[in-house]
Amino acid sequence: MDYLTVDSASTSLVQSKDEENDNDDLEVDNSKSVLLKIATLYAEQLMSDLILEVAGVSYPAHRLILCASSEVFQIMLMNREWSEWRESRIVLQETPSAVAVFPHFLKYFYTGQIKISYTSVLPVLSLADKYNVKDLVNLCLEYMSQHIAQAARRGRLISWMQYTMAWPACVRFVKWNVEWVVEGELGELEDDSLLLLMDQSDLVLHNEMALYQLVVATNLFVFLRLQSTDVPEQDVKLHFDSLIVTVFSHVRFPMMCPNQLAKLLLCPLTQEHKEFFMERMAIAMSYQSGQYERIAEIQQSEAGRMLFTPRLYTEDIWGSVLAVDNFHSLPCYHTRTFIFSTRPTIADVTDKLTEWTVDLYPKGVWFKKSMLIMWAGNYDVPEVVLRTVRISITCQNVPERASHDPDVRVKIGILVWGVQNGVEHVASVVERVHRFSAQNRVLNIDGALDFDELNSPLYRPAAPTNTPKTGGQRCPKCSDNCEVSQKTHLLGPAADQLRIQVVIVPLTDFCDVSDTRG
Repeated sequence: MDYLTVDSASTSLVQSKDEENDNDDLEVDNSKSVLLKIATLYAEQLMSDLILEVAGVSYPAHRLILCASSEVFQIMLMNREWSEWRESRIVLQETPSAVAVFPHFLKYFYTGQIKISYTSVLPVLSLADKYNVKDLVNLCLEYMSQHIAQAARRGRLISWMQYTMAWPACVRFVKWNVEWVVEGELGELEDDSLLLLMDQSDLVLHNEMALYQLVVATNLFVFLRLQSTDVPEQDVKLHFDSLIVTVFSHVRFPMMCPNQLAKLLLCPLTQEHKEFFMERMAIAMSYQSGQYERIAEIQQSEAGRMLFTPRLYTEDIWGSVLAVDNFHSLPCYHTRTFIFSTRPTIADVTDKLTEWTVDLYPKGVWFKKSMLIMWAGNYDVPEVVLRTVRISITCQNVPERASHDPDVRVKIGILVWGVQNGVEHVASVVERVHRFSAQNRVLNIDGALDFDELNSPLYRPAAPTNTPKTGGQRCPKCSDNCEVSQKTHLLGPAADQLRIQVVIVPLTDFCDVSDTRG
C-alpha cells in the first residue's frame, strides 16, 4: 500500500555564530533528542495522568501534551465548566474508521510523525478536524493535493470531496474530470454532491447527454440500493420519483441538440415520468426554435437562466485538441497554428460553420523591432519580448446576422492537460466569455499555463530508472516506488507533449454569464 510518513518536526541540527558577541558562542539544536524523550513518554507509558478510552481500548496520555497539541483538548481539560477537567478517564466517541487510526493520531502528538495512505487520510483528517489539530489538518490536505489524481484512479476521490466540500482543489478536479471520476465511484456519490456538480457551468463533459446518462446510472444505483433495504416498496418508489424530479431538473436539456432530444423520447425513464420530461423537452425545443417570449419568462429565475447556459463540452463539434510534440526541441518564440470549425448554434442545423484559427505560443512571444508608417510620420516600434504562454484565437468568418446583433458571442474554455503520478487528467481550466465582431476578431489569452513552470528544467525528460514507474524520480518519503507527485503539463513517456483543448460554445442573451472583452 502507498503511504507517506509525514514529520512536522525539524530534522536538522543548526549551529549559528553570534557575530555581535566577541565570544564564539554556539547555538546548538538538539531538538531531535528532546523529541525522542517526549516520544518515550508515550511509548513506555511513563508518568501518564489521564486515560483516553476509545471503543473500549485505553490509551494512557498526558494532559500537558494533549493541551499543547489540540485546542479542543485544551478547552476540555482546562476549563472548569467541562466535567472532563477533573476526570482521570475520558471516554471518546469515534466513528469506526477513526477508531482504527486513533493510536496513530495520538502518537502524532508526541512524535510529530504519522503514516498517511489513501485509505487512512480521511479518518486522520476527521480526527484532526474534530480536535482542531491545525498542523495535522494542513498535512492531510497537502497529502491529498499531491495524490489527488491517484485517489481518483483508486476510487477514493468522491469520498474525499464529500468530506472536504470547502476544499476547492478536490471539487475542481472532480468537475474537470467528472465522467471518468464519477463512473468509478457511483456507490460513493451522495445526492448533495451530485447536485453540487450539476450546478457547475464549468463542468467538463463530452456533451449534455453524457451528464444525463451519468445521472441515470447514479439514480439506478440509488434505486437498487434502496430496494436492498427494509424500506417498504411503496416508500422506495415515492422517494425515487421525488429524486428523479430533483436531480433531472439540473440537467440542461436546451443544451442538447434536437436529435438527442428525440432519442430521449423513447427512453423508459421518459415514458415513466412523461409529464416532467415532456415539459423539460418542450422548453428545450422552444429555445432552439427561437421562441424567446416563453424563454424570457423561464429565465427570470437563476435556475431558469442556468438551463440556457452551456457547460464546457469536449465534443469535436465545439472545439479541438491542440497537441504539441517534442516540446523540449522547440525553439524560443515558436508558434503552432491550429484551424478548426464549430457550430454557430446548439440546434442541429446546417448553418455555415464558424471557422477558427488558434495560434499557440508556448515559448513566449517576440515582437520584432519595426517601423510604423503613418500619415503624420514614421515611428520606430521597439522590440518586445513577453515571457508568457499565449493562446491567440481568431474568428475567421463572423456570420451574417441581424443588423442589431452582428457579433459572435461565445464561451471559450482552455482545458490544460497534466499528469500526476502517471495519471493524465485535465489539470486546469481557463474560461472567457467574449464577443467577436468584424472589428474585433482576435482574443489573446495569457496565463493559461505558467511560463516559467512549463519551460523550467524540471520538465526535461527524467533519466531512465530501474523502477517500474514511468520515468519519474522516487519520492524519498514514500514506502513504495511512488513517483514524485510534482504536477506537470508535459505528457507522454518522454514528458515532451503539451496538450491543450480549446472549447468554443455559442451563447445567447439568456445565458447566465457576463462578457469579457479582449
